[in-house]
Amino acid sequence: MRGARFHEWGAPPVVEELPEPVRKPGEVLVEVHAAALGHLDLTVAGGSFGMKPPLPYVGGVEAAGVVLDADTLAPGTQVLLRGGALGLLRDGCWRERLSVSPKAVTPLASPLPPEVAASFFVPTTTAYVALNDVARLEPGEEVIVTGAAGAVGAMVAQQARLAGATVTGVVGRADQLGQVPEGIRGVVTDDAEAVAELAAARSASLLVDTLGGSALVERSRWVRPGGRAVVIGYVLGASVTVDLPSWLLDDVALLPVNMVRHERRAREVAPSLIERLAAGELSVEVERFDLSEIAKALELLRDGRLRGRAVVEFGAGASQLRQ
Repeated sequence: MRGARFHEWGAPPVVEELPEPVRKPGEVLVEVHAAALGHLDLTVAGGSFGMKPPLPYVGGVEAAGVVLDADTLAPGTQVLLRGGALGLLRDGCWRERLSVSPKAVTPLASPLPPEVAASFFVPTTTAYVALNDVARLEPGEEVIVTGAAGAVGAMVAQQARLAGATVTGVVGRADQLGQVPEGIRGVVTDDAEAVAELAAARSASLLVDTLGGSALVERSRWVRPGGRAVVIGYVLGASVTVDLPSWLLDDVALLPVNMVRHERRAREVAPSLIERLAAGELSVEVERFDLSEIAKALELLRDGRLRGRAVVEFGAGASQLRQ
């Protein structure tokens, strides 16, 4: 059985043969068809995160596959693997088969392509919580989304548009405009005139920021006084300086999205989001890799050079289910 395992903190994973899993009483034996790669995987692998498994460990906090054997689930049931400390305190999902606690297994009522099933949870549920539970978006609002070519940003833009908002998606490069979802106005940050127009107009009531970094407060000034800026990510930097007098004058609320605290809520809304994915109302852009390419995929993820989310696929099972 193939898997990808980290032997040193900060080093790439090694694809190698692993022992076959043995299902313990009460556990679920799953054949993995696709496993997601995310920034949390990179953070854990760096070795300085507050949660980490003992070395060597199999990475991967999220995957999708089918049940091979279980006490309560029928063989062939498509499932999402997430939780149960997978990839955080114990071996994760980057392997062909694994036996896990039922707490880490979520059956999917509507079938999805394996690469979507493995990667939909974070972007779709984060977008839902950010817009509905944190921002409390109302129909007719004007919304600006930064990082609109990324997995989370594109999903925020889609869900905001479906909720009746007028949406502007901001991207970093002109070649990313084609990745902005349909029906969303795209703006490139190096288009000085277009960015100046956003700052001058201040017509938006909500900014959803997936970038973070030192320019966060400057971007919040694209929002009208009394509006809010919901902060999801920090790919451009983990620190920002707030000049309190200026911030008070701007009168824009900075609201954090803590998905660790909202994990239960994310699981509650996931079934309805799966239905919208299956119906084609929402889409997740995925870049697929063979397991042998996982080190390359992680490098692309680290450098921000992926189109949407990255997944690694495992053998014939993934292609058969996609058909």
